[in-house]
Amino acid sequence: MSQEQEASPKRVAIITGAAEGIGRGIALRLARDGLDLGLFDLPRSEARLAELAESLKKEYGTKVSVVFGDVSKEEDVKRLVETVVLEHGSLYAMIANAGVAINRVLHETPTEELDRLLNINVKGTFFSYKYAAIQLIKQGHGGRIIGAASIASKKGIAEHSAYCATKFAIRGLTQSAAMDYGKHGITVNAYAPGAIETPLLHGLDEYHSKLSGQPRGTWSNSFTNILGRNGQPEDVAKLVSFLVSDDAAFITAATDGLSQYLVDGGTCFD
Repeated sequence: MSQEQEASPKRVAIITGAAEGIGRGIALRLARDGLDLGLFDLPRSEARLAELAESLKKEYGTKVSVVFGDVSKEEDVKRLVETVVLEHGSLYAMIANAGVAINRVLHETPTEELDRLLNINVKGTFFSYKYAAIQLIKQGHGGRIIGAASIASKKGIAEHSAYCATKFAIRGLTQSAAMDYGKHGITVNAYAPGAIETPLLHGLDEYHSKLSGQPRGTWSNSFTNILGRNGQPEDVAKLVSFLVSDDAAFITAATDGLSQYLVDGGTCFD
């Protein structure tokens, strides 16, 4: 390895919603890939995020910044990007992973729950894209912006009207952002998970179990796909690993007409 290669700084990725589920899986994979990380989640996740950061440092030698806040608050996301850049010197990728879901028929959805979904899923993604783009443009070396869509962004799902609306919005954000930032060498894509074994899926399953009286797992195992199983966080993390890599340099919504990649075992077809 040349001196120039040795002096080259490691790439840095921010992951929102990193304490558990898909976010945690992405953090583990990107650390294994050799990236340094900025991990972001709510203050209530402090213990889990601290444990994750420590394990990444020990196993992979990853330099980790841990920042707490709420993606629905613009100042928190701005502070996240500023803190990570201050501690690491630069940014390469933003993984706007944080999101929430509820089960409600449209007319039974409380307005405050609709606002919560819009604030976290849509505004949180918007703020993450915005401040990552500002930093990446300022640096002038390109980069990656990746958002969390869902199979719920591909087709409507019963009792998920508000959630589907937020995930359809992420498709529009991603497509438009890719067109805005391609000239800066910034690619913008989204991953669209199906049923992934996470605390979020288990929470939805618990809701349906109480409603129907059926055993736990009945609803979460009701999704049908070609592979015959629910996904794991690492299944999504593998795709994110590719999208962050140099191998995906020519993949963006602006060039291939796609805004997202399904990770659903073959549930949805276009």
